[in-house]
Amino acid sequence: MTRKINFNAGPAALPLPALERAREEFLDFAGSGMSVMEHSHRGKDYEAVHDEAIALLRELLGVPSSYEVLFLQGGATQMFAQIPMNLLEKGSTAQYLVTGAWGEKALGEAKTVAAMFGAGVSAQNFGAGEGKERKYTRVPAPSETKVDPAAAYCHITSNETIHGVEFNAQGSRPFPDTASVPLVADMSSDFLWRPFDIGKFGLVYAGAQKNIGPSGVVVVVISKELVEKGRKDIPKIFQFRTHAENKSLYNTPPTFGVYMVRNVLSWLKGLGGLPKIEEANRRKGARIYGVIDANPDFYRSPVEKESRSMMNVVFRLPTPELEEQFIAEAKKRGMVGLKGHRSVGGIRASVYNAASFEWVDALAGFMEEFRKGK
Repeated sequence: MTRKINFNAGPAALPLPALERAREEFLDFAGSGMSVMEHSHRGKDYEAVHDEAIALLRELLGVPSSYEVLFLQGGATQMFAQIPMNLLEKGSTAQYLVTGAWGEKALGEAKTVAAMFGAGVSAQNFGAGEGKERKYTRVPAPSETKVDPAAAYCHITSNETIHGVEFNAQGSRPFPDTASVPLVADMSSDFLWRPFDIGKFGLVYAGAQKNIGPSGVVVVVISKELVEKGRKDIPKIFQFRTHAENKSLYNTPPTFGVYMVRNVLSWLKGLGGLPKIEEANRRKGARIYGVIDANPDFYRSPVEKESRSMMNVVFRLPTPELEEQFIAEAKKRGMVGLKGHRSVGGIRASVYNAASFEWVDALAGFMEEFRKGK
């Protein structure tokens, strides 16, 4: 079997060693005579996997004991509602810094919840234009963000999968300084591609299906202080408190999904952890953006350089017809997932942790060859 060069935005490529480990253990996990999917989530065999996944995440990210690590369901989309359900009280206000389509969706759900609770939501939108024509090409500089010191929390999307814009922790577009206001981040498409200081955040959440596992699992890293502050008058299943008290085993978790997250995190640790994967990811980004910048008359990135994503590289060709031809010819070479999101068009290469430099080099080489032929 020849595996594809997979640039899908999510569900996305998984590391081959993580898949091979699953294949070897699929029918007989740890000598138990059963697949991990057949084990009770209350049994010691599955619990060992569950605990290992949490421990690996804590180790890789340096999560202190003052934070909870949760494995939940519903994806980031459920978190859009679940976060304000837990953190908004009557008369309080949440703040949203919107830099793309997913930030818009999070804001919309927060407004719905706030209306139910007699709370408020304020927003700064950093897109150009209005309505469906709004374009997102950057994240704000520190001087542009105005955080309300009385806000219950401030929400950002660290990387916008569709528009290819990203906060750069080490550059001129760092995560906003929210002082005493808890910073909440949707990190679904750039979680664990680099080290970052979890201590700057009150809550981070990420759908696993882009960078750390399969679909069906969302990781939540939340300060114990926010867990305790959470509302108690919402259904127990939606309270972060419930899942923290029960180690994410209050109800049946997506056991195979957590198992695969464990495999991916183990692979990541074996590579040398987050500093090593950041080196690899920056090398990949430099290769593709290098081709784009070297051919400005043919390839165009709509994103300001300071805000470019290292996970989702978006670019345009001179015409939609050339873009369709580019995608078709790339597919013949085994490259899939390059078509931009339907709302923006163009080309998008999602080069998450599992995408090797060899894949990226093959794409960049094809881009150079395609340019010469036109």
